[in-house]
Amino acid sequence: MRQHQGTITVRTSGTGCREISEDVSSFVAESGVENGLLTLVILHTSASLTIQENADPDVQTDLIDALARTAPESGQLYRHTAEGPDDMPAHIKSALTDTTLSLPVMDGHIRLGTWQGIYVLEHRRRGHQRRIACHIIGT
Repeated sequence: MRQHQGTITVRTSGTGCREISEDVSSFVAESGVENGLLTLVILHTSASLTIQENADPDVQTDLIDALARTAPESGQLYRHTAEGPDDMPAHIKSALTDTTLSLPVMDGHIRLGTWQGIYVLEHRRRGHQRRIACHIIGT
């Protein structure tokens, strides 16, 4: 059994989806694991991870718009406002999506569907440097 761990650092440019499939694929290739399980954990509470369609960018735009309707920015809705009006909605959006992903690795590649990509969802208005802890175990 082989294990490999590391961190992927992603610079976001504000609210939106940033595909990281190539970064994750590079991590898997570097590990040398052919068959196993990959775990990704975003190390932040105002951003999240998701697997989503990567063929039509309207999907990512619609997803961000739906999350904005679900947790709108409003100083009147939330007690936690110390970090700005977009912070508490960002925490809610992160709680409603994923902060951890577990993905199968088969024949040295992440096993995703044809139109699937791995994304960081940035829930804050301004860009941030986001870190994703990666761990793979397998043979």
